[in-house]
Amino acid sequence: MNPQELNSLHLLSRLIRQPHEHKGHAGKVLIIGGANGMAGSVLLSGRAALHAGAGWVMIGFLDERAIAVLSDQPELMLSHASKEMIEQAQADVIAIGPGLGQSAEAHDLLNQALQSSALLIIDADGLNLIAADSELLKQLKLRPSLTTVITPHPGEAAKLLKTTTEQIQMDRSLAMNQLVALTGAIVVLKGQHTLIKAPHLAPQLNEVTQVCLKGNPGMGVAGMGDVLTGVIAAIVSQGIRHKVNPYEASCLAVELHATAADSLLNQGIGPIGLTPSEVIKEIRNLINIK
Repeated sequence: MNPQELNSLHLLSRLIRQPHEHKGHAGKVLIIGGANGMAGSVLLSGRAALHAGAGWVMIGFLDERAIAVLSDQPELMLSHASKEMIEQAQADVIAIGPGLGQSAEAHDLLNQALQSSALLIIDADGLNLIAADSELLKQLKLRPSLTTVITPHPGEAAKLLKTTTEQIQMDRSLAMNQLVALTGAIVVLKGQHTLIKAPHLAPQLNEVTQVCLKGNPGMGVAGMGDVLTGVIAAIVSQGIRHKVNPYEASCLAVELHATAADSLLNQGIGPIGLTPSEVIKEIRNLINIK
């Protein structure tokens, strides 16, 4: 079936805060990553989750030294990533992968996250670890339906499907169907015209792949995917108490991310030199447009 153009900004109305609501109504997000030399990735995800409306954001760094030098966002709770921290956080949503690395420690943290009852977003090295370990893939597929979102770019998709990036790009719709079948997860296949698909969401939607036609070449820069991970986590967390399911939240996050980049371009910012940090702030502006 041909992809259907994404049009989900109407979902923003469901996220409107009522006067009585507190941070718990916007959800608790835990983001795990930031191995040695890659702390910026998980920090971008955390800032994106914060500015996209999550009520509570904790970052679990693998590199303990990063905590001391990345404290210029006091609203973020920073901690060393560990199995105990995952258990104690009691997060509504766990996002894992940005700057995670592929160490034994990273593997163990991903294994713990896959076994948690939290809604789960998996990106970057989280996907690379799954691609290399059939047991992790098995755990992923055993998770309840619509509780997991994976966000591969074409290279990560190729690793999961044991093929090449070129083959993924030749037929992205086919790759999307294969990824959904392989993982049982909601899949966000990034790239020009990002695709989104969920398994068994509803009979009328089960075969539909959504395509985002927004976005511009300025988004082709390191850190944009980390921002998307944080935005998905934030919208998923708010959706728990605002009647937006993880599939709808993923569609909304993708559209916000791309629309924000286009909005900045229309303001004369980019495409060359457009930064993920600028996109984060513009996403907040879009969410709050009445």
